[in-house]
Amino acid sequence: MNPLTILIVEDELITAMDLRETLEEAGHTVTAIARDFQSALTAVKTNPPDLALVDIQLTGSPVDGITTAKEILAYHPMPILYLTANSEPETFRAAKETLPAAYLLKPFRHDELKLQIELAYFNFQLHRHADLTAPGHLFLPIDKGYEKVNLADVLFLKADGSYVKVYMSGREHPYHISTNLSHLAHYFLQPNFYRLSRSLLINLDHLERLESNHLFLVDHKTPIQIPTASRKELMKKLTVVRTK
Repeated sequence: MNPLTILIVEDELITAMDLRETLEEAGHTVTAIARDFQSALTAVKTNPPDLALVDIQLTGSPVDGITTAKEILAYHPMPILYLTANSEPETFRAAKETLPAAYLLKPFRHDELKLQIELAYFNFQLHRHADLTAPGHLFLPIDKGYEKVNLADVLFLKADGSYVKVYMSGREHPYHISTNLSHLAHYFLQPNFYRLSRSLLINLDHLERLESNHLFLVDHKTPIQIPTASRKELMKKLTVVRTK
C-alpha cells in the first residue's frame, strides 16, 4: 500500500517510540506523538493525518483516549485504531461509539498492527468512494429499520449528545440517529453540504437568508447561529453581491 501519515496518541514514551519504529519500518510517516488531549488536537489541526493510533488510557490528560478521538474526528474524519491494555466490556462499549477501525490489546504484535492499519485505511477509502458516488438518496436507520431519505430534502444535521438530529424539509420533527456527526457526515459529501461547526452540517441549497450572526433555512422557522470563526469561510461558499 502507499505510505500513510499517522498520528500516535500515547502517553508512555517507550511504547510511542516502539510504535514509531514499527510504522517507519513499514514506510509510513509519523506526523506527531501526542501524549494528551490538547497536543493531539493541535497535531490534527496543524498536520491532518491519514490515520490515528490512540491509547485509551492517557495518564495526565484531562480526558481519556476515547473522548480525545471524538474531538479530533470532529475536526478531521479518519480511521481510528485504539491501542489499550484494558479489555473491560464497559471500556469496549464506550470505544465502539466512536466507530473505530480496530481495537487492539497491548502488548500489540507488530505484524498484526501493520495489517490492521492497511485494512483500516483500505476500508475507509472504499467507504468514502462509495459515498462520493452514491445516488441522491440514502437509507437512515430509523425505528428498527431503514427509511429512504432524499438528500435534497435534508435541511441540516445537528449533533445532540450521542445522537444526530436530521432535519428535513416538510417534516415537523427531526429524525434521531444513534451515531456521531463526524461519521454521519461521510454520507453527505456533496458540495451543497457545508460543515458550519463541529455540531452543525447544513444544506446550502436551503439557505434563504443570511444575517450578521444568523442564517435562515427554508421550511425551518428557528434561525441558526453562525459561529464567528465560521462566518468568513461560509461567505466564500456563497455568491454575495456587495455594495460600496
